[in-house]
Amino acid sequence: MKNLMLKIGTFFFKYRNQAFPLIIVALFALFAPTTAIFGSSAAEQWKDVVAILVVLSGLLLRATVIGYAYIQRGGRNKRVYAANLVTEGMFGVCRNPLYVGNMLIYAGLFLFHGNPVVVILGCLLFGFIYQCIILAEEEFLSAKFGDAYSAYCRDVPRWALKLSAFSASTEGMVFNLKRVVAKDYSTMSSTLIALLATEFYRVAADSITEQEVSYAILLAVLFVGVVALTGLVSSLKKRGIFDELTAAH
Repeated sequence: MKNLMLKIGTFFFKYRNQAFPLIIVALFALFAPTTAIFGSSAAEQWKDVVAILVVLSGLLLRATVIGYAYIQRGGRNKRVYAANLVTEGMFGVCRNPLYVGNMLIYAGLFLFHGNPVVVILGCLLFGFIYQCIILAEEEFLSAKFGDAYSAYCRDVPRWALKLSAFSASTEGMVFNLKRVVAKDYSTMSSTLIALLATEFYRVAADSITEQEVSYAILLAVLFVGVVALTGLVSSLKKRGIFDELTAAH
């Protein structure tokens, strides 16, 4: 079973940027989002609030990780690779804090969609895929860093957040907000776009009523605004605004 999971992890490590959006779009297209929970619009609204809070917690966790100690998770040539064993910052709290943040974002998006099949299947599928990716990374790190990595694994949990270690692991470090924007603006953008698109899908699933026209227009305007802001940040990055940050970690 482990060998199979390693192969799955290696595959998705290489193709996750293409595969993950396709999986989400397929799930959301196959199953319509909910408009009421057990006939209650109020319960649906509270569910959406909880979902958005889960998404925000994932984005906040990712921002905290990147703001203190960023590592390139893309590997080398789309293969698992690490030049150094990073254990400071949030990596002293959890071995995979970026992946935990990602899972919170995905779980929140699935919950926001609301269809039970999407929530259950989406969370289980992405949880399994990330576990496979982590196993593939651990295989590489264990072989490269040996006893140092084994000691790190004994002290820092794989998925859980050892918050008691946060103060010590970030001691002397300065949170870099500009690096968060430079490195994670695309994740923030795609998350907001997914939320807005899902909400528009929910409103327009049958037909947009007269009462919903203004709301649908607002969603469209926000969607365009997010796309435009993303383009602006991308343009600034290409012009070298964030060049001094690339050497930070």
